[in-house]
Amino acid sequence: MPKLGTRKLYHILKRELTDLKVGRDKLFRILKANHMLIKPKRSYHITTDSHHRFRKHRNIVSNVDIIRPEQIWVSDITYVGDRSNPSYLALITDAYSKKIMGYNVSNTLAVDGSLQALEMALKNRINKDQPLIHHSDRGLQYCSNDYQQLLNQNNIKASMTEKYDPYENAIAERINGILKQEFKVAKSINDIEVKKQLIKNAIQIYNNQRPHLSNHLLTPQQMHQQNKLSRKQYKSKKLNDARIVKL
Repeated sequence: MPKLGTRKLYHILKRELTDLKVGRDKLFRILKANHMLIKPKRSYHITTDSHHRFRKHRNIVSNVDIIRPEQIWVSDITYVGDRSNPSYLALITDAYSKKIMGYNVSNTLAVDGSLQALEMALKNRINKDQPLIHHSDRGLQYCSNDYQQLLNQNNIKASMTEKYDPYENAIAERINGILKQEFKVAKSINDIEVKKQLIKNAIQIYNNQRPHLSNHLLTPQQMHQQNKLSRKQYKSKKLNDARIVKL
């Protein structure tokens, strides 16, 4: 994890750094002096086509208090290719634990990629007797009959963004950024099978080894195995005006 942030790095190495009498602030100073602090970068590529004939659902999660794993899943598709070799990563992430539940890598934006990611997430689902909401943008993939049918078959409610505001799907956007900025999954690799293996490896490390600040520095897998801790929320003034409700 060469692009891991300083606070998470300190958490992992705390015992060794304590022996060296290096605290968190000193670690920041050491990294800064050696030009090793991470400089976040933003990349943007539109993958959403909301101009289609399929039914769109309203946003029913913007004011929900997320208190347990597998209460809300967030889905998104991110671009992991280049102009000469386009490819796309479909992700389904648990909103409480930030664990990636399902994913698919393909070289098209066809519905099949998103369906396969959902099928993987369903296989990895543990709390099958508890209600679940699936939140996404209004892209063709999520509104399609096949995708909605699979949600209905598994008694999963559909929720969708109602306007283009990144905060309406902030968790999905954040996970996209981690994979692309920290793990460099958008490298220009022509062989789709090699890219699939690299992304599989990155997701395994992300789920099982990377501490997450919003998880109180637990890994997504550790956070997913309990429901006692309150998650730290992605803040948005636009979405926090209304009263918070619990499912």
